[in-house]
Amino acid sequence: MSKKIIVGFDAKRVVSNGTGLGNYGRTLVNDLSAFPCLDLHLYAPGEGHNKLRSQVKTADNLQFHFPHNAIFGTLWRTRGIVDDLKRDGIQVYHGLSGEVPMGLKKAGIKGVVTIHDLIFMRHPEFYNWIDTKIYIWKFHLALREADHIIAISERTKQDIIELGGADPSRITVIYQGFSPRFASSPVISRYRPPTPRYILSVGTVEQRKNILLAVKALHYLPPELSLVVVGRYTAYTDKVVDYVRHHNLENRVSILHGVSDGDLPALYAGAEAFVYPSIYEGFGIPIVEAISSGLPVVACTGSCLEEAGGPDSLYVDPHDPQAFAAALLQVLKGAKGREQRIARSREYIKKFEGRNVAAQVLEIYSKVTSAQHSY
Repeated sequence: MSKKIIVGFDAKRVVSNGTGLGNYGRTLVNDLSAFPCLDLHLYAPGEGHNKLRSQVKTADNLQFHFPHNAIFGTLWRTRGIVDDLKRDGIQVYHGLSGEVPMGLKKAGIKGVVTIHDLIFMRHPEFYNWIDTKIYIWKFHLALREADHIIAISERTKQDIIELGGADPSRITVIYQGFSPRFASSPVISRYRPPTPRYILSVGTVEQRKNILLAVKALHYLPPELSLVVVGRYTAYTDKVVDYVRHHNLENRVSILHGVSDGDLPALYAGAEAFVYPSIYEGFGIPIVEAISSGLPVVACTGSCLEEAGGPDSLYVDPHDPQAFAAALLQVLKGAKGREQRIARSREYIKKFEGRNVAAQVLEIYSKVTSAQHSY
């Protein structure tokens, strides 16, 4: 490419979200900054958290932009940002978290949007009514304004086609990239699991994530095996804690909140397996990260988790604790074929490594800005 492509990003989650959507945006932007053919501009309604913002690389081809009046940040992000994009000569605007502003197409700016999931339409019972309506409105706005859609899994692509009526030719599946941050793990953890042998789960402790399935599976597993759950507290956490107490599992379940990235590697290193019993996901990056750390995985059927974990992880019905326990027994230390499962899974997740993902996204930018392509 002889001429730079000037790209703008919706960076709200980049500076404000420490997990899923924020990690996606930071990883992608950092990897894209390695391409000198790109000029990257990150637009956020506020400066967010210094710790998160500092995770974005300092590069000559990357800069942040914030509105002059942060009080109207939400309105600016939905509509007013278009004037700033025109001022800065943005050619492509990438909505990293399923949203693009109104008036993008009218302004002559190409739009790309990453849609992570449509859980709010598939399972509205996990959301309050008004939030569901807002998310649906933003989804349809994105379909109107964006020239091309990136789906982070085949499952999400099919949901976009079925629930949004989108033309399949406008959608490209590009799996979420990951940073193998747990590959080198310290030996000592300041968190002491309930028992020396434990299985690990990482993710918000909410109803959709369904961690109670793994807790119930403990009834069918050896008594020396425990469960360590790392994730943000929600009202569902109380339900899990009540079950643990009622069934005398306090010595086999540990729920940890506020665990830093620096403390996670030791927890991964000491675990025998990783569990992700979610009812529905758009992709499931924690599975990929667990595999990168050398853990076998047991997850659930019904969404896209097979795409994340590949054929050598195990998947069961999200409502069957006995089957979940049986699957775990197949991957714990001493189980036949355990090491082979881990090795093949590590080979499988190589396709999710960051630079490969960034190169695919760059190709989308190139196509939407080329007069030779029509999207």
